[in-house]
Amino acid sequence: MTLAPEPVSLEISPEGIAVVTLNRAAKRNAIDEIMIAGLAETFETLRGADHVRVVFLTGAGPHFCAGADIDWMRRQGEHLQADNETDALTFARMLKALHDLPVLTVALVHGAAMGGGAGLVAACDWAIATKDAHFRFSEVRLGITAATISPYVVEAIGARNARALFASAFPFGAEEALRMGLIHAVAEDQNELHIHLKRIAGLAMENAPGAVAESKALVRAVAGHPIDDRISKETAKRIAARRASPEGKEGLAAFLEKRRPNWDMP
Repeated sequence: MTLAPEPVSLEISPEGIAVVTLNRAAKRNAIDEIMIAGLAETFETLRGADHVRVVFLTGAGPHFCAGADIDWMRRQGEHLQADNETDALTFARMLKALHDLPVLTVALVHGAAMGGGAGLVAACDWAIATKDAHFRFSEVRLGITAATISPYVVEAIGARNARALFASAFPFGAEEALRMGLIHAVAEDQNELHIHLKRIAGLAMENAPGAVAESKALVRAVAGHPIDDRISKETAKRIAARRASPEGKEGLAAFLEKRRPNWDMP
């Protein structure tokens, strides 16, 4: 008997470059409860891996992720509402674990990124897609909504774009995704995606890990708040703490001495 491959694979280089691969190519990397559990476990592993500097999320085969597995959805439809809430909360917590990783996270998208797959893209810090990638929030066609992915999609593309796409199930391509902010760049093909991976990985090695984590926390702290005296004091406190930190002192010393800081690997 041939065993099915693990639905999620994780590779970490000695330098700390992590690649998470959705690994159900025969199912277009569709999401089911086993993949959700695998992703949740993987993100928990990465959170505790101090040497990891950047995380790339990609899909095996011709597609990034076709959304929810129809068999999983059928099973969900047979459950009571309370059981459905438990399943949905597991998925929501997995997305938050990705969103809250303290390192730079980058989605590398090719082929289809539908529904929950597009939600994974939105939960990453940075996203690049091939020019033939295609996206869709098709939940309303199935009588449901994009509820669990909505916080990340709304953060990425704004409320009005989200309303339009959630309510219409309009399919859109990489250029439209770029215009709305779901992705940050368009690559010619998967070879160019790999070039982006190498460039971003190189940048990640030059950056202080603690400062990266604090930068992500900083955005969460100020987003959506009025620019008032409270925010001014909060941001002053944060930059003062970083200046006094070992990383802050090492970064300034390295700049003045015209050398690499101790976190920048050759």
